[in-house]
Amino acid sequence: MVMRKIVVAFVLGVFIYGCGSNKALLTAEKAPVLVQIDLLNVKDDKVMVTVDPEAFTSEEISFLIPKTVPGTYSTDDYGKYIEGLKALDAEGNDLAVAKTDANTWKITNARRLDKVTYWVNDTYDSEGEQDEAVFSPAGTNILAGENFVLNLHGFVGYFEGLKEVPYELTVTKPEALKSTTSLKEKAVEQENRTTETFLANRYFEVIDNPMLYAKTDGETFQINDISVTLSVYSPNGAYTAASLRARMEKMMGAQKTFLGDIDGTKEYNILLYLSEMGDDDANGFGALEHHTSTVVVLPEVMEKEALEQAMVDVVSHEFFHIVTPLNVHSEEVQYFDFNDPKMSQHLWMYEGTTEYFANLFQIQQGLIDETEFYGRIMGKVNNAKGYDDEMSFTIMSKNILEEPYKENYANVYEKGALINMCLDIALRELSGGEKGVLWLMKELSKKYGDMTPFKDDELIDEIVTMTYPEIRAFFDTHVIGDTPIDYNTYLGKVGLETKAVEKQTGYFLDGDVPFIDVDQANDNAIFVRKGIELNSFFNELGVQGGDIIKSINGTTIDLEAIRPIIGQSFGWSPETEINMTVERGDKEIAIEGKVGTPLLNAQTIMVKEGTNDGQAKLREAWMRG
Repeated sequence: MVMRKIVVAFVLGVFIYGCGSNKALLTAEKAPVLVQIDLLNVKDDKVMVTVDPEAFTSEEISFLIPKTVPGTYSTDDYGKYIEGLKALDAEGNDLAVAKTDANTWKITNARRLDKVTYWVNDTYDSEGEQDEAVFSPAGTNILAGENFVLNLHGFVGYFEGLKEVPYELTVTKPEALKSTTSLKEKAVEQENRTTETFLANRYFEVIDNPMLYAKTDGETFQINDISVTLSVYSPNGAYTAASLRARMEKMMGAQKTFLGDIDGTKEYNILLYLSEMGDDDANGFGALEHHTSTVVVLPEVMEKEALEQAMVDVVSHEFFHIVTPLNVHSEEVQYFDFNDPKMSQHLWMYEGTTEYFANLFQIQQGLIDETEFYGRIMGKVNNAKGYDDEMSFTIMSKNILEEPYKENYANVYEKGALINMCLDIALRELSGGEKGVLWLMKELSKKYGDMTPFKDDELIDEIVTMTYPEIRAFFDTHVIGDTPIDYNTYLGKVGLETKAVEKQTGYFLDGDVPFIDVDQANDNAIFVRKGIELNSFFNELGVQGGDIIKSINGTTIDLEAIRPIIGQSFGWSPETEINMTVERGDKEIAIEGKVGTPLLNAQTIMVKEGTNDGQAKLREAWMRG
């Protein structure tokens, strides 16, 4: 989103007297909210924030910190990281404040309110202590004098009814730290290099523009008409922006070529935080999208090739969000309620289309070959089996903050992408290869755009009108409805089929796909995944999906203990003996034996024998555009 110029009208010479106030005759509903964040005077790993509105006309007002923010699809209650909130009048006297829920403070005598102040804890320090920690790319970090990850929804709150007024944000910071953000900096003469002031048109723009303060210099490059800045925080100096620039520049150039005339932004910032993975550091890896930036969190210990590939996969996904939901979205997204969110039913598009594009563009632009592309599709088919395949995607999306839908959220990246693949193939078939999902998103972008939302329950009707009547049956059956998709039907249209093959895997991993997972709600217990094909290592030992691994070779297993064992497993021979204890239901079962050679009966995608010219041409149109 391009920041619009803010014009602030200063009313001089008329003041309100009485009640100790000396504020100008500007009501809070019309004047900017002034925010100060002090990164210079950190105390006990906490940062002081001051929020200063203009005069209120009501006797009571609520101050809120977000419960949920766009793109996370989870309840995170950022208010629980706020301490010592005070409401003060112009003389510095305390006003009565009552905390009414985890994220809301009710202030009485609001006509006398001058400002609120509070201390903010960061989320990275407490990730290992919580059953449902904030996803690190949506979280915050405070490391005095070294690094600050400011996802501003964790620092800056809003007054009830004042989400649409401008904000002026002043940050006091150590001189050695540089900021990276898409927020527009206010053009003022700075007396020193420790203060920066930024402007936002409304509260959404505050939380839509994260900030990274670190001892780093970024790399800026031009992708057609988009200026891209890559900023990297690497605590041990393992990586620099310069060392990662080439791969990012190539990848984003390919993305822009893929998108063509879709024009979502003129500026994009990549804020990369590399974690040491300690108890008080980030342990949730991935990224969170914003209109003109993304926060990426990955382990610093990753080898360069693996790190760069992870960056390609996650950053490309987040950048494609400039199409949806940032450019094409419903009223629920446009008018997002941070503390009482109403969720859209179209996660199949917001996350599914985006994840599909993040893979499709790589085959179309020559970044991966057909074998890799087919492998990625097959991986998503296999991963989707771990979720409820008979759950309506629209109902799941609408209720994603609640169980049992919440536990199926990650399927938006698996089946959500596959829904788009099938829709893409269907559109290509019906249009003689000319139209696909990318064409559809371009048409929707032209009709709506970032400031014009669609009505949530009308989008699918709109898509059917724009395309073909046959598309109605696909949505009714597989997206609104709960009938699983036969992927072979759609792959067959482009001359492909799935076949069973036996392949060797790792003991605990099949490439990047794990056979095990962590239950953060159960003391980081490690369990064997259900609903997926297990390799011979687990099958021959008699381990089953759902088993909790309690110990291996006498070592009690949790998240920290399993990591070195996975590393050791790469050196195991087939004759290596293993002793394992698993919990199955209310029983503990002792298992022992040789690890063997881990083999997996897997499905693979390949070109079908007897493919005709029409199918081959359709496959070419689908994969090459």
